[in-house]
Amino acid sequence: MQRKSFADMPCPIARSLEQVGEWWSILILRDAFAGKTRFDEFQQSLGIASNMLTRRLAGLVESGMLERRLYSERPPRHEYVLTERGRDFRTVLIALLAFGQRHFAVEGGGGARVVDVETGEIAEPMLVDRRSGKPLAEPHFRIVRGKLPASPLAKPARPAESAGLLAAAPPARPAPRRVRA
Repeated sequence: MQRKSFADMPCPIARSLEQVGEWWSILILRDAFAGKTRFDEFQQSLGIASNMLTRRLAGLVESGMLERRLYSERPPRHEYVLTERGRDFRTVLIALLAFGQRHFAVEGGGGARVVDVETGEIAEPMLVDRRSGKPLAEPHFRIVRGKLPASPLAKPARPAESAGLLAAAPPARPAPRRVRA
């Protein structure tokens, strides 16, 4: 079965999934944030077959998430370093980590976590709006589909359009006909 491409969809979530929506790619990026840069480091950490790792690393380089750099000429060896685009993925990883800690944590702890580098205390990640400082959660914000409003003062979406996460607006219903008596 051939995988559907999301590249031409206008939704930024779908377009992002086109680049990193495969779990090995996300785990490679996780390891890159942990400081791994070399093929053998990724392979040892993930236990992934070398042909699969080669394809995933090439895809992440092609999508601009990682940069391939020569670190040894004899023999030729490359490392994989996060690009600016790749570093911007940090927020997504932290959101996945927070979700996983909340809903799928292993009893007794372990696994990845976010810690304060000064105190060593475990952080409790939360996404906030940069401009207002409000949490990116209900009731302050909703995810809506469709074109952006023309201005910040534009009329807000009707509740029917934004009631569900990523809910599309219901189709318009024709006005009832008036019957003359």
